[in-house]
Amino acid sequence: MPVLIDPALTPGERDDLLSDADPALVVDAGALARLLDGPPVELAPAPVARPLHYTSGTTGRPRGVWSGVLGEAEASALLREEVDLWGFSADDVHLVCSPLHHSAPLRFAAGTLLAGGAVAVLPRFGAEPFGAVVRRLRPTTTFVVPAHLQRLFGPGAPSPDLSSFRLVAHAGAPCPEGLKRAALSALPDRTLWEFYGSTEGQFSACSPEEWQERPGTVGRARPGRSLDVDDTGVVWCRPPAQGRFEYWRDPAATAEAWRGDAFTVGDLGRLDGDGYLFLEGRRHDLVITGGVNVRPQEVERALLEVPGVEDAAVFGAPDERWGQRLCAAVVVDGVDEAALRAFTAGRLAPTKRPKDFFVVADLPRTANGKVRRRDLPGWCRA
Repeated sequence: MPVLIDPALTPGERDDLLSDADPALVVDAGALARLLDGPPVELAPAPVARPLHYTSGTTGRPRGVWSGVLGEAEASALLREEVDLWGFSADDVHLVCSPLHHSAPLRFAAGTLLAGGAVAVLPRFGAEPFGAVVRRLRPTTTFVVPAHLQRLFGPGAPSPDLSSFRLVAHAGAPCPEGLKRAALSALPDRTLWEFYGSTEGQFSACSPEEWQERPGTVGRARPGRSLDVDDTGVVWCRPPAQGRFEYWRDPAATAEAWRGDAFTVGDLGRLDGDGYLFLEGRRHDLVITGGVNVRPQEVERALLEVPGVEDAAVFGAPDERWGQRLCAAVVVDGVDEAALRAFTAGRLAPTKRPKDFFVVADLPRTANGKVRRRDLPGWCRA
């Protein structure tokens, strides 16, 4: 079972993960060269284990997500699910835009290779390098996060020829509605798909047509799965056998994640009458101010409607009077605090209006596009 870790980790961070994973072999550049020079071996028709990935650690210490070793039927079913959903084929050229030690970029790249397609890797994402590779290689598929979409389709972004793409899948963080519509307009019809998933497992997928009919949805349950939202708003997924997981050497965390044959990663949401899921943030991100629960994502959606607001993240800071004080970090172009307060006053109830605004150059994000909320207080003071 491979264990993939971030090559940019500090020696101390790397040693912590290696100690936890307890690997039989650490494959550095030298070990990789020796393995490639070795005799060929016969492989199973489909991978019999998902790699052990460590979660991004946005809310705490990274934890390993382990699926165990799959039987031949389960391994084939796991591969077939990806091929059927995304249509991987030998004709595909997949462009990797995100680090391959994350689960989603690796799944798309591996699915393409297993189908006989080709994979190209951007060493570092940027709108200009992306455009140059697209012109030269004419890729057919890619996976991106909303931060990539912002650099490709935000105000003043370049306009590369994207006609070679049949699939651009995005996930990893909420996508502002205006940005989504800009990407839909720029890409070929029926190309921009969204999905909701995590290192732990996959929940839903959403075609362009479904999103346009229900703006804001992340789609319905993927084939072989069912979704449920409990009385507290927490989203649960019931996966097939090949979709089960546990946290590596952490039975307490595993027990907390599972309820019978369904699991959760702590996200909040709602299902409409047709089973379409709308996400409303993470349970651990809730800000309790004056005894009222505020979901940051709701406030962020409102802020992103303000002309000139390019990015926004909402968080709570300790406050003697309110318990937590609602704060917003914003990346803006030509909009002042008075305009922000006036706009939110017309869109949000008083308890949902940020008491403090911090204008920042950018937001702290993981390599996969998620806001590092625990870093926001220090980020805003810097």
